[in-house]
Amino acid sequence: MRRPVTPADVDTFRRVATAAERAAGRAVLGDVVWRDLAQPSDETAVVIARRGTSPLGVLHIGGREGQLEGVRLSPALLPAAPVDETLHELVDAALADQRQRDGGAVELWVFGADRTSDRVAAALGLQHARELWQLRITLPLREAPQWPPGVTIRTFEPGRDEDAWLTVNNRAFASDPDQGGWDRATLEGREREGWFDPSGFLLAVDERGLAGFCWTRLHLAAPPTEPLALGEIYVIGVDPDRQGQGLGRALVVAGLADLHDRHQVSRGMLFVDRSNDATVRLYHSIGFTLARVDRAYRCPC
Repeated sequence: MRRPVTPADVDTFRRVATAAERAAGRAVLGDVVWRDLAQPSDETAVVIARRGTSPLGVLHIGGREGQLEGVRLSPALLPAAPVDETLHELVDAALADQRQRDGGAVELWVFGADRTSDRVAAALGLQHARELWQLRITLPLREAPQWPPGVTIRTFEPGRDEDAWLTVNNRAFASDPDQGGWDRATLEGREREGWFDPSGFLLAVDERGLAGFCWTRLHLAAPPTEPLALGEIYVIGVDPDRQGQGLGRALVVAGLADLHDRHQVSRGMLFVDRSNDATVRLYHSIGFTLARVDRAYRCPC
């Protein structure tokens, strides 16, 4: 039976996740986990795998953001944990909990996925559903943005641009389970995040209105996993009616240039769905290379 998340649960979760991140040399959990734990809902739960009184791994259960129904599972394991056994134990407990709650779709996300996570997921009846690639690039670029005729650039203005941005975002990501279907509450929630900076939220405007955007984010240095600050293209999109004019490439280049010029970062980063071949080719042509593979495994349960 799922019980409310306690401060002690969150403390244990954070200690295990921090140790797992240090051992891996990278993030093992996404922002969605920490947002949910900061304000737990009825869907929120924490599963802890222990040997005696010592934790070996943790798993977050949370309601999905985006357009898919069901819950999202996010694990973190201590370096000393037997990976297959501990991951299997955590996910199996979460699946049993979901079945007790009348089922529904379950999505397990593993950052830095490998054959071990593939094997455990398959043993539990979860199928490989999505793959996100984290790509990185050295800054500054030698390339300058080439804007289509009639396009001008300005920065996002909170209180003015939300509705137009939501319209273009949801058109551009109509079939994307994470980025599509945003509403004003979701966007305004991001605007309240401590990292939000409208100066890094570029809007491309033409005679018909908002044509595209490049929303960037600065990640401060976080040794030892990130010894240097990192500039991220958080979300980038082009209205479907304006595609095919080179606007997407120009926005990527402009966003990276802005990150370098304003923050002096030497590395840029973004995430892309592996199935989006055209976008992957675009990023590779600009100079991005693969840094990490994240996989989602899903079952209807």
